[in-house]
Amino acid sequence: MALSSMTGFARNAGTLPDGTGFVWELRSVNGRGFDLRLRLPNGFEALEAPLREAAAGPLKRGNVTANLSLKREDRAPALAPDPVALENAIQLVMAVADKMPGAPAPRAEAVLAMPGVLRARSEEPDEALLEAQRGALAKAFIQVVADLRENRLSEGEKLTAVLSGLLDEIQALRDAAWDEAAAQPQAIKARLSAALAELLEGEGRVPEERLAAEVALLAQKADVREELDRLGAHIAAARAMLASNEPVGRKMEFLTQEFGREANTLGAKSSSLALTRLSLDLKAAIERLREQAANIE
Repeated sequence: MALSSMTGFARNAGTLPDGTGFVWELRSVNGRGFDLRLRLPNGFEALEAPLREAAAGPLKRGNVTANLSLKREDRAPALAPDPVALENAIQLVMAVADKMPGAPAPRAEAVLAMPGVLRARSEEPDEALLEAQRGALAKAFIQVVADLRENRLSEGEKLTAVLSGLLDEIQALRDAAWDEAAAQPQAIKARLSAALAELLEGEGRVPEERLAAEVALLAQKADVREELDRLGAHIAAARAMLASNEPVGRKMEFLTQEFGREANTLGAKSSSLALTRLSLDLKAAIERLREQAANIE
């Protein structure tokens, strides 16, 4: 199983049993956990609970927005006469006709065209049709979630390459720091001897054993091998996470914090300009690793 990103997009369009067109659009971005925001048309609120359950399986982390759009066919509304309004209209027309002998009888369509006589007939919802629509939309949603999952996996492949490259860079800097740290005791001794010679100005010679003891003490304080050993272990752990079959985003984020601690300690203990520069380069590479790790599911 490849690494999965938390960013992605998927779209699914189709037609419902009554001819209504629909479009599902899903967008996913980084998130601390899994959060699904559903935007459903009126009348389809009953879909929310099963859709959340369907998405929570394939998608473990990320802020996902799911939008459902419907395009219904334009239909003329069914009309029916309002009994009270129709009776009032007829009475009014008859009253006017009585006062106009010889006038032609009013036509029925003229009466029906009077304001308020015809009203849009309210139709009872077809529960069987609604259930069929919900089923079709839920099925399409499952498919678009699967498409989003594939899109996130595709992004994850690119992310894996970036993370692997950053780990290679950190490994190279760690190895260079190890080589530089190995020369620190000798460099400390040379600097200490020079400083003492300048301080004494030829008045006396520091015993070799005393000098060795001071060098050993300073070298112990400046020893960074433990930090570099841990950094090497963190690199190995990160590579194992990239090959894992489980969502490892949270673990990787925590691990990058440990990377940063070792780099900070390395810089604090550094007794050479070269090692200080390497610690700064490590911090920069680790920060880029942390930023990319924030995209992992």
